Amino acid sequence: MPHEPRMLIDGQLVAGNKEFEVLNPATEEVVATSADATATDMERAVAAARHAQDNTDWATNAELRKRCLIQLQQALEAEQEELRVELIAEVGCPILVTYGPQLDTPMREALTWPTEMIDQFSWSRQLPDSDAFGLGFQTHREVWKEPIGVVGVIMPWNFPFEVILNKLGPILAMGNSCVIKPAPDTPLNANRVGRLIAEHTDIPAGVVNIVASSDHLVGEVLSTSPLVDMVAFTGSTTTGRRIMEAASATLKPVFLELGGKSVNLILDDADFPTTLPGAASVCMHAGQGCAMTTRLLVPFSRYDEAVELVKLGFEGVSYGDPTNPANLQGPLISARQRDRVMGYIEKGVAEGARLVTGGGIPSDMDKGFFVEPTLFADVDNSMTIAQEEIFGPVLAIIGYEDDDHAVAIANDSEYGLSGSITSGDLDRAKGVAKRIRTGTLGINGGAWYGPDAPFGGYKSSGIGRQCGIEGLEIFTETKTVGWPAR
Repeated sequence: MPHEPRMLIDGQLVAGNKEFEVLNPATEEVVATSADATATDMERAVAAARHAQDNTDWATNAELRKRCLIQLQQALEAEQEELRVELIAEVGCPILVTYGPQLDTPMREALTWPTEMIDQFSWSRQLPDSDAFGLGFQTHREVWKEPIGVVGVIMPWNFPFEVILNKLGPILAMGNSCVIKPAPDTPLNANRVGRLIAEHTDIPAGVVNIVASSDHLVGEVLSTSPLVDMVAFTGSTTTGRRIMEAASATLKPVFLELGGKSVNLILDDADFPTTLPGAASVCMHAGQGCAMTTRLLVPFSRYDEAVELVKLGFEGVSYGDPTNPANLQGPLISARQRDRVMGYIEKGVAEGARLVTGGGIPSDMDKGFFVEPTLFADVDNSMTIAQEEIFGPVLAIIGYEDDDHAVAIANDSEYGLSGSITSGDLDRAKGVAKRIRTGTLGINGGAWYGPDAPFGGYKSSGIGRQCGIEGLEIFTETKTVGWPAR
């Protein structure tokens, strides 16, 4: 199927008054064009979502929601390979990654689990009968969960399909309508989802609206409109703060999944030769992942050994053409992002970190926004490259004295999104894990990810959780009711 340039507004696929180009970050060539929405288009989409929420039975018809989500699942599966090619072209993600979190994993699970939960979710619970005011009669009390309403969704560019499904599934399963603004760099996958909804599902007009724009400020309509009940955003902490501030005028809740500067903590009893070369996995998808463990903590007692093992891993990272299955690392999303990453590398050198390998733009590539896999040693946790989210293929190795020191370093960050711990003693690793202030942790290579697993962060890494029961509840309101007990 060709790329879809149109927006989905009020059940109709519509062209904008103008279009913008979508670049392939590996080749710098134009992939396709997308409709370029204005604030007026966004306001029309918001009005459609409000009307659908208030005037259809979407919020109360569980069977309709299940049927529509199954239809969408089937439609997506029918175009899975077209999506794979499209994601590689607009995101620059290596094809290898599309067989995991970029496409195939969310395709299998992100809609099916919320669909199943429509029947299993605790939509109500009873409280004990009570003479609440001491007036001599009993009241029967219940707590109801109801859809929160119209949800404004603002998308990132790094894992756009994964995020759109992990937003859409819970939002729709819980009976809400939504307006989705994809990132300007990667609108094509979202536009495709819009076409599939319009052509292959019974989702009522206005329940899902997808509005792409090259103008980031068009998304502020979702934060400021009184017709929008909630904003769900995945992206940078800086943008998250702006969304929260804009949403405060209408006192709407926000779900924010933001940045990270997560640790990969190697305890002194770990198997270093087996574990440490794998630290180069931060280069996957050019390091453009919020949960990637970009601070490697190793004991000073084995520091030099650790650096050499990690260096071997970095020197073995294959990067380049994302259509080549041998490559783990593709390009940065844009020239702007490449320049931003290079700025951090330069700052790392200027602040005294030791550049072990990488650190430049590949000289043998005349096209694409590539940066070499870059490893820094002798990094102090106060350095910029240890404190700020780089979002590139850059790893900082930091030494520590003992477990207490390692925990202190791990927590000495404004972020708290993810992390990993490796130890020869599982109980020891669990004890350390309980002391680290972060929303997710992998222990000894364990993976926490899944549609049933809450994902989100402490501190500046966000507010709320995506996925899991918590990720369903966040898209509901709570109502407590009481009536005379018989």
